[in-house]
Amino acid sequence: MRVLSCDVESLGSDLFFHDRLRYIERDGERTIIRARLMRYRGKPVVLSDGNVIGKNDLLIKIHLHNAKLLKELQRYNHEIAKGKAIYRHVKETLPSVAAFLESHRRFSEIKRIVGITTLHKSGGKLGFEAFPIHNRLYKYYKLILLFPIYILSSRWFFKQKMPKPAYLFMSKNTLLQR
Repeated sequence: MRVLSCDVESLGSDLFFHDRLRYIERDGERTIIRARLMRYRGKPVVLSDGNVIGKNDLLIKIHLHNAKLLKELQRYNHEIAKGKAIYRHVKETLPSVAAFLESHRRFSEIKRIVGITTLHKSGGKLGFEAFPIHNRLYKYYKLILLFPIYILSSRWFFKQKMPKPAYLFMSKNTLLQR
C-alpha cells in the first residue's frame, strides 16, 4: 500500500497525471494554470461576438493550480492584494496558454477556452465572458469542490457569502490577439 505524502507538490503531481491536465509553462517553469481538452456539455451559450458554444464543441479547459496559488497568496494580508496577485498571474500566463493552444494538434477544431471559477468579477478585463452555470446539480457540485479553497484563501469567509461559480469563456481569436 502506498502512503501519500502531505507535501502538496508531490501529491499534486500524482493526482494531476490522472486528470489529463497539462501544465502550461512559461520560460521553462510551470505556471499556475493547467489545461486539458474537453467537450462542452452545458446549455448553448451565445457570446458577445455572436458565436454560439453548443453541446460537444471542443474547448480547452483551464484550471488554476489552487495549491500553488494558495502557497503564493500566503504572503498577502489583504483580500485586494490577493485579487491583484491572481489577476497578474493569470494575465502573465495567457500568452503561454495561447502558445499551448497554437501548438495543439487539434487547434483548428478548438473553438474557445473555458474555465469554471468563483473569481469571475475581473475576468472581463482579461477578455473572458462570464456565464452562470444553469445545471443546479453541477453548480452545487462545483460549490462543494471550491468551498475548501474559499475557506483557505479568505480570512473573512464567515462574514461574507461565497460567490457562485460561473463559466468563463474566451474566444480563440481574443486569446491569440492579446
